Amino acid sequence: MQSSDKYLIVVAGPTAIGKSDLSVALAKEFDCEIISADSRQFYKEMCIGTAKPSIEDMQGVPHHFIDNISIEESYNVGKFEEEAIALLHEIFKQKSIAIMVGGSGLYINAVLYGMDDLPKNDPEIRAELEKNYQEFGLSWLQEKLKEVDPEYFKSAEINNTNRIMRAIEVSLITGIPYSQQLNKKTTKRDFKTIFIVLNTDREKLYDRINRRVDQMMKNGLVEEVKNLLPHKSNNALNTVGYKELFEHLEGNCTLDTAIENIKQNSRRYAKRQITWFKKNKEAKWFEPTDKEAIEKFIKDSLH
Repeated sequence: MQSSDKYLIVVAGPTAIGKSDLSVALAKEFDCEIISADSRQFYKEMCIGTAKPSIEDMQGVPHHFIDNISIEESYNVGKFEEEAIALLHEIFKQKSIAIMVGGSGLYINAVLYGMDDLPKNDPEIRAELEKNYQEFGLSWLQEKLKEVDPEYFKSAEINNTNRIMRAIEVSLITGIPYSQQLNKKTTKRDFKTIFIVLNTDREKLYDRINRRVDQMMKNGLVEEVKNLLPHKSNNALNTVGYKELFEHLEGNCTLDTAIENIKQNSRRYAKRQITWFKKNKEAKWFEPTDKEAIEKFIKDSLH
């Protein structure tokens, strides 16, 4: 490794695979700080349902972009890119390595490659989408996305209303599917990337997800969601683990059904995350237990 080289180690992968634990171990091994690229862990009010690492879990390693905003604040991938790049600039003044960990592929891509030049919002199209959403619900938006951009539908967070609307809107404005307009522009970064994706066989992953949900319930997820009920219309809360329990708390389903729905939706989300990361040709895939092989791969990549 030349003294002038700066490296960003990315630890990505599906939910519940063990990214946080591995990133802390790597940060201790390579003496560096961690940037969270988990868009759900940004919010102070969402802890249990986002599997946010505790102070104990962090083991003294500095973590950034955890608890940095409120669900009342407006935040998006563009702001994250800007703030994360500014932070990396500061970190790299002192150290040659930093780690970015998370499962939000869009946020990771923004830091690595920059944002694409997409058209501005079209008020008429957006108003029409909002009207249909209010009238026919999320399933209408999902079907519309599948119609205008079947490719993006495969890996999109299809419960994220804002993101779906934006993808449909861009597709309709340009006449070109949103997915074909992503990652066209690559911003030159002054660091090199070492991209690691964790995964395991589907049965093991689904078991990890189910056990994590059970643990969240024991940790008091229902109480956390109950406290957030007055804010349920905030887009940040339209996410797995929260929306299912809102349904239960409003009397639309039993607690057992809500828990089963969280597990099922988490499994679906994991599948979409894997689909997203498979598109990255730079990524090197590992089992979460392959710590020694991962460390060797990083050390070899630093030279």
